[in-house]
Amino acid sequence: MAHFLLAWRGRPEALPVQQPVEFFMLIRDFQPADLPTLSEIDQECFPPGVSYSREELAAYIAHRATRTWVAEDKGSIVGFVVASREPVRVGHIITIDVLEGSRRQGTGTGLMKEAEDWARKAGLQLIYLETAEDNLAAHSFYATRGYRKVDKVDRYYSNGQAAWVMVKHLK
Repeated sequence: MAHFLLAWRGRPEALPVQQPVEFFMLIRDFQPADLPTLSEIDQECFPPGVSYSREELAAYIAHRATRTWVAEDKGSIVGFVVASREPVRVGHIITIDVLEGSRRQGTGTGLMKEAEDWARKAGLQLIYLETAEDNLAAHSFYATRGYRKVDKVDRYYSNGQAAWVMVKHLK
């Protein structure tokens, strides 16, 4: 089932009040034909050692406990989120990727909302994710959504970079 979200293009405070620019973003379920584009987006969003190979991404998406949603703007994929259901009523955001030109426009928020709503409907009690220690913009984004840092994992990524584990309790 597709969902439509209305969001601002650019920062609302930078727009003339009398001429807001709006766009419709479509969030839909993953389709197998999306994989090459999602892999390219992942490579663009994250450095080597943090990004997934196409094979790794395909394996996560194909897992039976995983759901993937794709965000489109004007027919082009601009982001996606991969989330999984783990034992003991826990969800895991495996990755969320939004192209730089589509950030701060509601794309990431829409994708996270979709994943969190799915987790709630599945009866999950909490959801967690990992984010690079130096990705301060991501830390802020997740904190705004109610995630809290609970553990730092040294050398989490294959490039040796540390990550924070952030958790949100679902209501």
